[in-house]
Amino acid sequence: MMQMQMQISSTLPAHNFHLVQAKCGNFKCQQSPLNPSIKPTSASMTQSLKPVTSTEFTKKHLANLEKLIQKQSTPEPNQPELVQPVHRVSNGNDNRSTLANKGKALLEGLNLGRMWSEMRAAEEMSPRHLNRLQRLLSKTAEYSPRNNLASRWREYHGSNNWAGLLDPLDENLRREVVRYGEFVQAAYHAFHSNPTMSTEEVPLPRHVALPDRSYKVTKSLYATSSVGLPKWVDDVAPDLGWMTQRSSWVGYVAVCDDKREIQRMGRRDIVIALRGTSTCLEWAENMRAHLVDMPGNHDSVHGQPKVECGFLSLYKTSGAHVPSLAESVAEEIRRLMEQYKGETLSITVTGHSLGAALAVLVADDLSTQAKDMPPVAVFSFGGPKVGNRGFANQINAKNVKVLRIVNNQDVITKVPGLPMVEELNDDLPLAYSHVGIELRVDTKMSPYLKPNADVACCHDLEAYLHLVDGFLASNCPFRANAKRSLVKLLNDQGSNVKKLYTTKAHALSLNLDRQGFSPSGCLPSPSQ
Repeated sequence: MMQMQMQISSTLPAHNFHLVQAKCGNFKCQQSPLNPSIKPTSASMTQSLKPVTSTEFTKKHLANLEKLIQKQSTPEPNQPELVQPVHRVSNGNDNRSTLANKGKALLEGLNLGRMWSEMRAAEEMSPRHLNRLQRLLSKTAEYSPRNNLASRWREYHGSNNWAGLLDPLDENLRREVVRYGEFVQAAYHAFHSNPTMSTEEVPLPRHVALPDRSYKVTKSLYATSSVGLPKWVDDVAPDLGWMTQRSSWVGYVAVCDDKREIQRMGRRDIVIALRGTSTCLEWAENMRAHLVDMPGNHDSVHGQPKVECGFLSLYKTSGAHVPSLAESVAEEIRRLMEQYKGETLSITVTGHSLGAALAVLVADDLSTQAKDMPPVAVFSFGGPKVGNRGFANQINAKNVKVLRIVNNQDVITKVPGLPMVEELNDDLPLAYSHVGIELRVDTKMSPYLKPNADVACCHDLEAYLHLVDGFLASNCPFRANAKRSLVKLLNDQGSNVKKLYTTKAHALSLNLDRQGFSPSGCLPSPSQ
């Protein structure tokens, strides 16, 4: 025993030796009662005590104890020190002093400073945590559930004017709206990848990368301006090129060609997708905002239909080597109806900005092409007013269904025309009226976009799809389980995304190129 005490004294500091010496006599090793394989016999306890009383084992444990005591008494060099309140305790009250020291040790152990900073960081990544932002920034395109629409496809196509589906927004309708918006994005991409058209020969068929592989493109569509720029413009600015051409590729016709998708949707769907304004002459046509009479005979009961002069020009004018947009669409739809005669068909016209206005004109024309015409519906994004009240009445009489997706902050949806002119007199030059049913979203509802986002962002198609994907109802916040990736929104409208999310996106060191959304491959904003 004396030998063991000498070894202990060589291991522990002198001021701690009396503590060990006082308790060495009571030092025992007990077997765990939780181990069912060991029976507490006296022989086994005698055997188990032998290694515990060995000199090497005791030295090892006591050395570890010394290190532990020194570690607790010395603060970590990298540990931030918290400023603790000073406890003023009288010398005559040892109990209060001991209690204060224990409370101080407890606060130090909790490390509240570090915990508070982590809570604040998590709270800054509202509406969820950082991993949610990383998911939205790194994921590829994802749709809402692909539910079977066969029994209700006419309702989703507007047969009841989308009654009961808009506020709150039905999840199946949300998916359909976003899907048709991506058809328009494909039109933008196809045009900007090769905008130039030859003035000397018929253009070749254009490749379009469709977002939905169950569809195939059957026809390219062109819009031609009835006005042109003076010849001296080409001499002064020869680099303008495609910006000054009169005819331009404006969209396409595609038809669903997948049996499973046809069965899921309950019909074979024909899509007509039209892009927005992109060339100088298209902008010039947009400025021709006075109303003109629509050609042809019309029912006087609904009033004389009138439409914007520039929109009608782009729709009806033929080019040097291409037919007018009106002729191309009518011819292709008649061909497809003959090819798929006997099948259940639907015609969906979708467009953004100028394309939304042209989509309404296309639908109005198609509705009277044949007696057995399939149901015609329009899904328009950020569309301006197209005509007067007589034109809107004509659309309703022809049973053409129009769903206008409108951003409350988008000024393009409020023009042309003056707000009060329509109420005063339908015959005035600027007495415009909207058509169809409205699905209204708002930039301010997005937790990612700045509330004061600029005009270009509020009119941008990707921003529209972002808002639709997050829309639940007019009285509800942005939905927490929104599925659309933020990569394209950051690329197209990075200056209008809240700084918190742009900085966090850079901090995540995401390789955006590997997602297929490099700046060169992004769908350009129609305002650019």
